[in-house]
Amino acid sequence: MNLDAPVGDGSDDRSFLKVKDPYTAFVFILKQFAVSRQVAAPGKAATALVAPSARLGSNLSIGEHVVIGERCVIGDDTVIGPNTVLMHDVTVGSGCMLFPLVTIYDGTEIGDRVTVHSGTVIGADGFGFAPQKDGSYIKIPQMGTVQIEDDVEIGANTTIDRATMGKTLIGKGAKIDNLVQIAHNCQIGGDTVIASQAGISGSVKIGRQCLIGGQAGFAGHLEIADRTSVAAKAGISKSFTEPGQAIRGVPAQLMRDQFRQEAQVRGIGPMKARLEALETQLKALQDRLDG
Repeated sequence: MNLDAPVGDGSDDRSFLKVKDPYTAFVFILKQFAVSRQVAAPGKAATALVAPSARLGSNLSIGEHVVIGERCVIGDDTVIGPNTVLMHDVTVGSGCMLFPLVTIYDGTEIGDRVTVHSGTVIGADGFGFAPQKDGSYIKIPQMGTVQIEDDVEIGANTTIDRATMGKTLIGKGAKIDNLVQIAHNCQIGGDTVIASQAGISGSVKIGRQCLIGGQAGFAGHLEIADRTSVAAKAGISKSFTEPGQAIRGVPAQLMRDQFRQEAQVRGIGPMKARLEALETQLKALQDRLDG
């Protein structure tokens, strides 16, 4: 074999694959060799507790110590890992994977082919308290729900709060990393990706196909347009309603403006040195004039 020959010129017996999208092709190859996880054995474990009014689809795997509450509906081919809890009136679609120790509060609606990793809590109360004159707080009832559309994946130890009224919505195809907080009444657009430790305050509306970097933080009641890219650690304090923009910084602004400001900040040191030198020269000149 001639190792110096260009790949694919026919001069040796090496095989290669030529594809338009190597990353996607790599995923395809990995899938051919991946070993499927058995999160729960087929059927219903003897220790699982399923309410009499729950409706279960076919070909389910329900693990040890799972709890499924009254009037829950579970679609076909869904896997529910050990110690997972579904409170009353939860709907889970077909082909879903709920890993161990997931908690889904009452009234949550989950679509088809949704994956939820361990430790995630969906539908807990939103953070709503009314301040009183004496400095105390009264809890605001959180009467809404959470709806998660088809083909969503939610990482480990993520929290998605139920709405005060109406619903918190996670759009079709969204991908949410570990340790993300999504507050009450948020709307996350389809195919949006949110990296770890991002925090999204209440009633934020994020568009489709957005990219949210790790540790980004959103103030409440903002609107983020489709295809917006948010850099890691950005602090978003205002809405960005023009699609396709890239933002970063604290407070977040257009990336090109923020880079320009960073360059200006880096020049402060040399500028200060030049000002001090000019002040010294000016003082010397003043001393000569005074003398």
